[in-house]
Amino acid sequence: MIDINFSEYFVRLEIGTMDDLLISRAVHVIGVVAWFGGVWLVTLVVLPAIRQAEPPERRISAFHRIEGRFAPQAGFWVLLTGASGFWLVLRMDLWWRFADPAYWWMWAMLLVWAVFVLILFILEPLVIHPLLRGGDPEGRWHRRLQIVHVVLSLAGLVTIAGGVAGSHGWTP
Repeated sequence: MIDINFSEYFVRLEIGTMDDLLISRAVHVIGVVAWFGGVWLVTLVVLPAIRQAEPPERRISAFHRIEGRFAPQAGFWVLLTGASGFWLVLRMDLWWRFADPAYWWMWAMLLVWAVFVLILFILEPLVIHPLLRGGDPEGRWHRRLQIVHVVLSLAGLVTIAGGVAGSHGWTP
């Protein structure tokens, strides 16, 4: 049975015993798992494997071959995670959490998400890819790419841990 309730300017969709909040939470968690699972795969497996297997001048091209298949998926999961997170904040009226320091992880989630949106949809196509077309004979860009991925991975790990603990009642 599908029940749509338009009370208080929100649509509440119920499918059997599942409502939009349950579905949104599930979508949000799945999005985060797919998004950061991919980030960690690239950080901990792909980039080190390329560094070990390829000479410095071929590392960026090797990364681009893999990234070409991976980037659209990363973009999808980042957008889905952002949309579901926004819906949860809107639907549950959680804006007040952004004013309370105990909910620091809300800002962390928003910041990490915004950084990835900036990187995936603005910096990569408009700045990073044009810079890398010139090549990387000494492997400096590959090294920088690894460092950025490690920093983003750690930021994601702290944010995910804070978000999970905080959403289950932990406050510092």
